[in-house]
Amino acid sequence: MRTIDPKTGKRLVETDPETIKSMKKNDPVRKMGDKDFEHIENSPMDPPEAYRLASPDFDLSEHAILQLFRAEHQIALQEIQLFELAIRNFKELGYHFDKEINQAFGKFFEFFDNKILLHNLKEEKSIFPALHKKLIETGEHSHSNPPRTGIDLLEDDHVKFIQLGALVFNLLGLGTRIPDPSSRMIVFEQAFSSGWELIELLRLHIFREDNHIFPQAAKLLSSKELDFHFSELGKLPI
Repeated sequence: MRTIDPKTGKRLVETDPETIKSMKKNDPVRKMGDKDFEHIENSPMDPPEAYRLASPDFDLSEHAILQLFRAEHQIALQEIQLFELAIRNFKELGYHFDKEINQAFGKFFEFFDNKILLHNLKEEKSIFPALHKKLIETGEHSHSNPPRTGIDLLEDDHVKFIQLGALVFNLLGLGTRIPDPSSRMIVFEQAFSSGWELIELLRLHIFREDNHIFPQAAKLLSSKELDFHFSELGKLPI
């Protein structure tokens, strides 16, 4: 995972494995999923029901940029739910495509490419670097050198989204071209597993941002700073 220079806000170096391990260990949200891996209710693939809840109610006094990101999360959660239904049906039908499943998959991956990845870019180019600096200043970081914050983990998630999304899409396409039923089933099983992982990671990521990162941004970043980042969104090359 790449990290952010605390002075410039730019991505710099690869994070060492020990740092990643330490940050994940100290992540209070992740702990709930890792507490007892043997029990299905706490499995990272089946996180607590809290992750499935909608985002917190909008605070009309909250800055426009945070309201925008929350609104985009709400739309994303709806699309994720539809994709979950489609991938469940795909498995229940013995990994056979029908018209509804095919349309649902196409709709999700179009949304993923055009909306989710764009949303992530807007976060990375606006409040993430500024909030990372503030978290360093207020002592909310790891004890490594250079220090790491929760922003590093969230940006790592953004990379994982791209990897998992591409993997699922390519496996689904590959499976349709394999004539041997047994081999095709193996590929579709992996597509289902990776798709489910993507669903849960997206939900967990949204939960963290809505319940932890955005409140921190509202607390630590001034209205003037948020105004600036909001105005800069329109300048992104998108």
